[in-house]
Amino acid sequence: MTVMVIPDTQAHVDGHPALTYSYTLYRSMLRRPAEETTAVDKLLAPDKIKHKDYLGTIFFDQPYKAFSYTADGLNKLELEDVQLVIDQIIDYRMNSELWTKEF
Repeated sequence: MTVMVIPDTQAHVDGHPALTYSYTLYRSMLRRPAEETTAVDKLLAPDKIKHKDYLGTIFFDQPYKAFSYTADGLNKLELEDVQLVIDQIIDYRMNSELWTKEF
């Protein structure tokens, strides 16, 4: 399965500054009409859990160390798939030259 990963960063101040990196996961929508794939704001909205291709969210609380996966929608990834996605995200974060690579 091909997974579309949408990064989202949130800063929380609760006496101490903290940063949480979250990545919202969907089944790849590359072959879908443009109006379905370009509305990223809609794919990050609270009602994303109702979307048929939503697979959950990965949260990195400490980059490369502590993470969690929340499967709060209709579909979920298996543990092995979660680990593959995490490994790929880490690879992209550590290798910024991949950010501009065209596939």
